Amino acid sequence: MTKDYTPDRLDIKAFVQAGAHLQGHDSLLKYERLMQEAQGLRPDLYVDWQARGELRAVEGLAPELWLHLTVQAIQPLLCQRCLTPVDVPLEVDRWFRFVANEAAAEALDDETEEDLLAISREFDLRALIEDELLMDLPVVARHDECPVSVPMASSSEEFDAAEAEKPNPFAALSNFKAGKSSH
Repeated sequence: MTKDYTPDRLDIKAFVQAGAHLQGHDSLLKYERLMQEAQGLRPDLYVDWQARGELRAVEGLAPELWLHLTVQAIQPLLCQRCLTPVDVPLEVDRWFRFVANEAAAEALDDETEEDLLAISREFDLRALIEDELLMDLPVVARHDECPVSVPMASSSEEFDAAEAEKPNPFAALSNFKAGKSSH
């Protein structure tokens, strides 16, 4: 008999001990924080993911619980050069080791390079997927080549003309100083 697992309330221990596998093709709309980053651009996109449990033997100790997560997605963002939409490909391929609780994860965190998480009977796999995708976002989104012309000047002719029309405050001071020295 095969057990059905749900990504929103995943019993990690049972999932890993069964060597189970889950996959999904979720609408980007299921991921609220990613949608906030997308600023309403392209809500028609999808997040494709796979999760697989693996029990790893450790000599003299209880077997370790591991989860392998792979995720591919396209995240719509605004290009910071031309301010037009840019689709940013995101890809996650990561292993997580599960430990007894948050305290154990915190205690072991400084000693290991592994990503540690606490075992849960109601683990939210989609929250982990969203966290990993958010961490994969670029600091600055931009096109390799912008589809529109990007002005490279620090000012425009209109700006220069407006600046020329403004009276120079130091000219008035210069006139005042010249008037005083003639007395």
